[in-house]
Amino acid sequence: MRILIVGGSGFLGSELVRQAAAEGHAVAATWRTRPGTAAGADWLPLDVRDRTAVLDLIGAFGPDVVVNTASGGNMASGGNTASGGSDWVTTAVGAAHVAVASAAHGARLVHVSSDAVFSGEAVTYAEDRVPDPVTPYGAAKAAGEAAVQAITPTAVIARTSLIIGDGGSGHERLVHGLASGGVKGMLFTDDVRCPVHVRDLAAALLELASSDRAGVHHAAGADAVSRYELGCLVARRDGIDPARLPYGRRADTGLRGPLDVRLDCGLTQRHLTTRLRGAREFLAQPRIST
Repeated sequence: MRILIVGGSGFLGSELVRQAAAEGHAVAATWRTRPGTAAGADWLPLDVRDRTAVLDLIGAFGPDVVVNTASGGNMASGGNTASGGSDWVTTAVGAAHVAVASAAHGARLVHVSSDAVFSGEAVTYAEDRVPDPVTPYGAAKAAGEAAVQAITPTAVIARTSLIIGDGGSGHERLVHGLASGGVKGMLFTDDVRCPVHVRDLAAALLELASSDRAGVHHAAGADAVSRYELGCLVARRDGIDPARLPYGRRADTGLRGPLDVRLDCGLTQRHLTTRLRGAREFLAQPRIST
């Protein structure tokens, strides 16, 4: 297949490039601020806010599949603040631009979304649950989903959660920064998500890309853990004393955003050969150098 990874220089995008190239696909990947370093792809500059540029690039490369990981917020952050920051044009309008261009050139689209589209009021969310975002980032992601569904109904919309790797994710860097004292803040004990390993997520997305599936799919990890528990798991894996991690309740800070959001991935998992492991499992294993 010819696969285009939009946002390929990001954390998830780089892993998608690596896996797609290893599978023998012809891969192109886009970047906005700096080219990626993953081998096996043609690196192409692109600003998804520019509708004409998106149409021209997708038309020139002629992909069979487009995987859109671009986002104007920090979907994978394990931060110590509410995930309220958002670039609406990149996240919402950019998603529409990619959908329009994919449909115009006959490419299958896999659009990566986030559990930020939910408020947390229901705690556990099935794939047919209507989004009810409470942050600007969540609203932008929900708008992007709606645009993709309207423009290209055969697309896959893959919602995920905190993305963890073998040292390269935002949450892992935060844990190291907090433990060393180089970063101020805390990890919240009442902020619960279903973290997923970047390798599992990338494999699941490529599997969905090559399937005949359509619509919303949930692709997150099997374990629901707080950001503090996740930080402790990262610390233990990396030989850091978890006692060095500051913690507290986000409910006591007044920061806006969902607290407990758990994506029900059972339906999607039944259609995948890729197993979406839980954080307690994948963080119990040694880090893999790539």
